[in-house]
Amino acid sequence: MVKDWMLLGIVLGLLTIATLVGQWLRRQRSLGLDPQVVDAFNRRIQAWWFFSIVLALAFFSSNLTVAVFAILSFWALREFLTLTPTGLGDHRALFWVFFFFTPMQFLLVALESDRFSHILIPVYAFLFIAARIAISGDYTRFLERVAKIQFGLFICVFCLSYAPALLYLQCENMDGDDAKARLLFFFVTIVLFSELLQFVCSRLFGKHVIAEAIDKTRSWEGVLGGAGVTALLGIALYWATPFPYWWQAGAMSLLIAMMASAGALTMAAIRRDRGELVEGTMVESHGGVLNRIDAVCFAAPVFYHVTSYFFGSA
Repeated sequence: MVKDWMLLGIVLGLLTIATLVGQWLRRQRSLGLDPQVVDAFNRRIQAWWFFSIVLALAFFSSNLTVAVFAILSFWALREFLTLTPTGLGDHRALFWVFFFFTPMQFLLVALESDRFSHILIPVYAFLFIAARIAISGDYTRFLERVAKIQFGLFICVFCLSYAPALLYLQCENMDGDDAKARLLFFFVTIVLFSELLQFVCSRLFGKHVIAEAIDKTRSWEGVLGGAGVTALLGIALYWATPFPYWWQAGAMSLLIAMMASAGALTMAAIRRDRGELVEGTMVESHGGVLNRIDAVCFAAPVFYHVTSYFFGSA
């Protein structure tokens, strides 16, 4: 229990410092900083306050935490599918996607049914969606419509479900529900702060933009510098993980940071491809919930499987 409060206190302390820095930057007009950049920085912090408080629920109820992730997943999928219009022939398939496969995926996670939760969407939902849309008889842009729904379900539901699945992961050096809750809290904390650090490093040191047409702010210097600092944060928090050695926590944090960056860039490419940015209402004055969990969606399954492979119980 002491470790739980220590981890929660450290995260809230870091968020408080980041909040104070953001408010200070807002008042320092003499520095010549772009007000939009400062506002974006502050909006990120506001969103992360929300998610950090929500994740604190994991210390009290695993099932409640899974339910919260299910709601976030449902919301993110809805935002994703608004990027392009759907046809009448897709509506019945979408009904099954939203009201069967999405809740069933998280129910299987809560029931600790790894055998089925790992194949429900990649196998059964994948095949069902294509067949159900074909039955409708509408073949116009069939492959594009099917692929969009499949990809959205895979990213927003299947991949995201690996985050709460950490609450049920069996590891050799992790006993008790509190320890598992710390692992989830550690993972999401590393994701959120890696995005913050990469954002800051890109602004301070960024010279070589990775993909200017997609994201003008994400640079190689920012990604690598932010990932490096994130690894140091992971090392400092290694006591909250099942990793026996500090360098293992650092390596896992580095992996999380790189996957988080890949997720954010990929989802930005999708939004640019559709010619718009989704505006959601989950977090006030910020982009939709999909904008905030895109990094989590990419990092969660990789972190889960690598942790399970190297540190899982036999």
